[in-house]
Amino acid sequence: MKPLSTWFRDASRDLGLRLIAAFGLLLYTVFIIVPVLMSLRSSFTDENPLKSGSTWIGTDNYTEMLHDPQLRASVLFTLALAVGVTGVANVAGLLLAMLLNRTRLTYRVLRTVAFLPQVVSGVIVGFVWKAIFTQNGLLNETLTRLHVTDQPVDWLGNPHLAQLSVGVVVAWVLSGFTTVVYLAALQNIPQELYDAGSIDGAGASQRFRMITLRMVAPATTISVTISLITVLKLYDIIQVLTSGGPANATQSTAQYIVKTAFTTNRFGYASAVAMFLLALSAVIALSVTSVLRRREVDL
Repeated sequence: MKPLSTWFRDASRDLGLRLIAAFGLLLYTVFIIVPVLMSLRSSFTDENPLKSGSTWIGTDNYTEMLHDPQLRASVLFTLALAVGVTGVANVAGLLLAMLLNRTRLTYRVLRTVAFLPQVVSGVIVGFVWKAIFTQNGLLNETLTRLHVTDQPVDWLGNPHLAQLSVGVVVAWVLSGFTTVVYLAALQNIPQELYDAGSIDGAGASQRFRMITLRMVAPATTISVTISLITVLKLYDIIQVLTSGGPANATQSTAQYIVKTAFTTNRFGYASAVAMFLLALSAVIALSVTSVLRRREVDL
């Protein structure tokens, strides 16, 4: 039988854990669940802040979405950006992690530097890269001095180049996160596996395919899923960098939601688009996670 002091200590600890869990659940409910439910209700109305009230219009907002060319363009751009950036950021993150997987002080400092893009505000990132991409920016000046081009390139004024520029910036930011995730996975791989592979005659490429890629599979699942979700809801970097231009070529779905709500004051329709984006993100995240989980088992 437990001593009375031990029983009281365990009871107080359990009570503390319950209170912390309850507080966390309360915060999640207030700041996540309630706003989502309010937005869901608004999506079935014609809510407009300039009107005194709103009218229930059923699924009219969702029907309108099917015939909205701006929404379609923003969704296609967002999906293309998510796929491209996720692929580049994860490949770059894995390569950087392998390069920085050393114990020397220099490499520990470089790890911090590699993670900096992830912790810097997206607004700051957007302003810095906008200065780099301008007509008289660092990139054009460098290309001109190296005689790669005779005149400055309009990186943010040409639709295709603007999309490429946005992709480069977002991939650069996400590479900080993916590097840390893969680095943590690499540090958990026993060195004995590589030693055994070398003894069996496996080359560097074979050890990479048969050991490294297999052992970092769980990290890949986490990194790819979070990268996709991050890009699907991206707003701040693109807003500062291009404001969705030129000609809405770089307008993300999140930007379209904000513009619809606060420029045209169509809160109801913006809520419907937000519900669509939430559902799309959930389906993509769950599908990708399911596929990558099965891959982990197969490996």
